[in-house]
Amino acid sequence: MTTEVQGSSEFHAPEPIPERSRQYSRASEAAEAAKAASAGAGSGAGAETSEGEAGAAEEGTEAPVENGDVRSRILAVFARSFYKLKYTSLIMTFVINFLILFYRAVEITARLKDDADEDAETPEIVVVDPDRYYIEYVLEALAFIHSCVSLSIVVSYYVLKVPLVIFKREKEISRKLEFEGMWIVEQPRDDDLRCHWDKLVISTPSFPDSYWDKFVKKKVRNKYLEQFEYDQLSNLLGMEKGESHNFDIVKEEHQGWWATLRSIDWRYQVWKWGVIFTDNSFLYIFWYFSFSVIGNFNYFFFACHLLDIAFTIKTLSTILKSITHNGKQLMLTIMLMSVIVYMYTVIAFNFFRKFYKAEEDDEEEKTCPDMLTCFIFHLYVGVRQGGGIGDAIESPTGDGLEPYRIMFDITFFFFIIVILLAIIQGLIIDAFGELRGQLEQVKEDLESQCFICGIGKEYFDKVPHGFEIHTLREHNFANYMFFLMHLINKPDTEYTGQETYVWQLYQQRCWEFFPVGDCFRKQYEDELNPQKQ
Repeated sequence: MTTEVQGSSEFHAPEPIPERSRQYSRASEAAEAAKAASAGAGSGAGAETSEGEAGAAEEGTEAPVENGDVRSRILAVFARSFYKLKYTSLIMTFVINFLILFYRAVEITARLKDDADEDAETPEIVVVDPDRYYIEYVLEALAFIHSCVSLSIVVSYYVLKVPLVIFKREKEISRKLEFEGMWIVEQPRDDDLRCHWDKLVISTPSFPDSYWDKFVKKKVRNKYLEQFEYDQLSNLLGMEKGESHNFDIVKEEHQGWWATLRSIDWRYQVWKWGVIFTDNSFLYIFWYFSFSVIGNFNYFFFACHLLDIAFTIKTLSTILKSITHNGKQLMLTIMLMSVIVYMYTVIAFNFFRKFYKAEEDDEEEKTCPDMLTCFIFHLYVGVRQGGGIGDAIESPTGDGLEPYRIMFDITFFFFIIVILLAIIQGLIIDAFGELRGQLEQVKEDLESQCFICGIGKEYFDKVPHGFEIHTLREHNFANYMFFLMHLINKPDTEYTGQETYVWQLYQQRCWEFFPVGDCFRKQYEDELNPQKQ
């Protein structure tokens, strides 16, 4: 690994610009999240052999496999198969919905003599095509397998993604505690339910569990010790009130199920599951599994699973994000449109009620007999009409209210159809263009300049494949992430001089150790041409 680290004794690169600083911050977060994933995705994926097992292997005997190792390996298999299971489920969804196309509605002709009525509506049942009776058995088998795969997806997400969710939440709480003094010098707003829920976990013995900085409580207590009493801080943070500021994490062995239950930090578990069930991705997968189970009793529920294609394919997910990107503005615009439609409903109910008639089977039916029905009619029919509400009611030709009806119809068409509906469409189109522009800008930045040093592609392409060689061998982003992972996992007492320097800057969230504007090739050119310096 040829990772280039800029130390204080060698090179002094210029300070990173704010945009690159944010990029480096995201890179460090990815490194920390990878550590949480490795802890949650199953240590069994790369489990080391214990000393007893190693000794048994040297003696030529087979070492017994512990239940914990088997469990870890099984969970690791689930974690590695998450995306494969999703694609398998999606393929099965398409197959099931294709087979559903062979269903048909069949009339029940056999009726009792007492119920024989020519005017009675003949009941129908939905069954599979009798010529293809075997489809019913295939659907039954596929539905059961789909439910099993959906359950495996839930388990895989819990093993692979939930540790990252908990890690990010614990990291957010730790940052607020250490740098903002949240819940100590500053209290959350009354409407900030997220912060009030997070306050539940601060005083638990298990916090932080997934976040790598286990001494964040110690840092917070030492930082605010001059402003608050020692006992008060200890109670808030759930720390012991001993004189020593150091604490050791000792795992006690409990025997018996009652002792095991008493050893569980229930308050931390309640907070953890609260975070899990407020995670949108987990809720989506949970409902995905629920609809799969219901689909075993009614196969038409599997049609809902087709929407998963919009979340699996990135291009289609961008289209969905374009609807939710300006969600607040979109909802406010719809609310404004509903208010204006209601105002037109009031006018129509009081002055133009006689025009709201519909003829069906030589019978005249009033479409505006009361305010509620009239309002629903304007929303459902009037908004959908290309020419507005005037296309859905009787013409005012020859009536004394004709001038007023003309003004009513034209203003409804102008304000509702021309302006408000166009604004709603414009919000969605603009959001889609903005999101697509952001993705293209990120792609262009990664393809036109080095992520680490920020030097443009044209500088390296003076030689064939120069930029590609530079980003793969010299400034490979993965190498820098692995180096941060190495520092996080390595004891600080074993750091080298460079590692100590980088670790101190990393703890301060200072990114000066990245070689911004510098690389080996540029150093080599400067050595060959010292007069240019």
